[in-house]
Amino acid sequence: MTRTETSDAPDSSGEPTPATGPPDGTDPSRRSLAHGLKQRHLSMIALGGVIGAGLFVGSGAGIAAAGPAIVLAYAASGALVMLVMRMLGEMSAARPASGSFSVHAERALGPWAGFTAGWIYWTLLCVAIATEATAAAKIMTKWLPETEQWMWVALFMLVFCATNLAQVRNFGEYEFWFAAIKVLAISAFLVLGVLAIAGLLPGTDSPGGSHLTGDGGFFPTGADGLIAGLLISVFAFGGLETVTIAAAESEKPVSGVAKAVRTAVWRIALFYVGSMLVIVTLIPWHDKTVQDGPYAAVLDYLGIPAAAQVMNVVVLIALLSAMNANIYGASRMSYSLVERGEGPAFLNRVSAQGVPRYAVIASSFFGFVAVLLNLFWEKTVFQWLLNMVGAATLVVWGFIAVSQLITRSRLEREAPEKLVVRMWLFPGLTLVALAGIAAVLLLMLREGDTRTQLGFTAGLTVVLAAVGYLRQRGKPRTPVAAEEA
Repeated sequence: MTRTETSDAPDSSGEPTPATGPPDGTDPSRRSLAHGLKQRHLSMIALGGVIGAGLFVGSGAGIAAAGPAIVLAYAASGALVMLVMRMLGEMSAARPASGSFSVHAERALGPWAGFTAGWIYWTLLCVAIATEATAAAKIMTKWLPETEQWMWVALFMLVFCATNLAQVRNFGEYEFWFAAIKVLAISAFLVLGVLAIAGLLPGTDSPGGSHLTGDGGFFPTGADGLIAGLLISVFAFGGLETVTIAAAESEKPVSGVAKAVRTAVWRIALFYVGSMLVIVTLIPWHDKTVQDGPYAAVLDYLGIPAAAQVMNVVVLIALLSAMNANIYGASRMSYSLVERGEGPAFLNRVSAQGVPRYAVIASSFFGFVAVLLNLFWEKTVFQWLLNMVGAATLVVWGFIAVSQLITRSRLEREAPEKLVVRMWLFPGLTLVALAGIAAVLLLMLREGDTRTQLGFTAGLTVVLAAVGYLRQRGKPRTPVAAEEA
């Protein structure tokens, strides 16, 4: 058992006994992660992951590409994400670990797979930190034009690095309130939208289904537009994996991750598909205001004062929430990798509060370097970084699906009592998910930009897999591998 995991010995409530490190004053590399996250934190982390910045920022491009058919695109990509999260939830509830899918991949496929999945995800999160910090800084400079973008980037990075260096409970509290605001905003948007569609909102006339069937029909841009919308919508769901990483530091990892994954499923359908349906029903899909900001366009149509500024506040909160979660996720993933001998040893030192501080600093530092690349070499070096992780989410999902196929068979044979969460219609839907991931990867070959991203990501994956395999051959088995043996 690694120090990032919980013990297999259950307590009286059926939960695994949290791993506890030596008392303060001993070797920091021997301390364990804290268990300071509560169920309300996990539930809101799952919710906050569902309502990401990609939904508010990127959905306009999807609507412009697919028209009203964007509803089907989000429904299809949402269904794929539901299957992936169910598979990940099954493995994480059975064996909670701060390395999440990286640990599961190592158990199922070998150390090379854990190395590859973990470090490609860490790179993805660090690049995401850069894009989110820069986007948030741009919003602030619009409000305060006399300020410089780099000032806000530095402030945001320092604040959230400090937050993650403190107790894990601080991260949980930040995400709880960030997510609460996002949930309130999207819920209010859906309620107002439904009232407007039904003609029950004073001062607005219901358009009925005219925008769905008129303006070129439901598929105004044909199959090509639907495919483009699908590719845009798939990557809006990135970040949901954080809840299974965080579950390892919760008070009750098994029941916590099980509940969070179960409730995330229907919320995906409600928040994503529901909001897309509201937007394309109320506003013509080809309206320029929809492309620039679909949520602000609807609020403006409904007569909400300062609609654009209201949405800017919500988007800023979503971006800051994602930054906070990505620093957390990157630090825990790198810490887990180091604990398994897959990274520089100094990163495994844990503070007296149970926080892997060096891992937090390293992840924040790499994120800050990426921010600088984005500020000064946006079209060259940073674009190269973006291309490297352009399809990384799909690579991670592929590892999750293959790992679940193998892990489920082992658990049914060796420890069926650990299957607290079960994948639906196994193995049928797991194979459907794998086929869906493969289909999206093939569709990426159709477009020049996505084809470039796929090529760069494939190159990074092959390099990491080769390095992981060479490391695997040249050293003894890791604690995880030894446990399996």
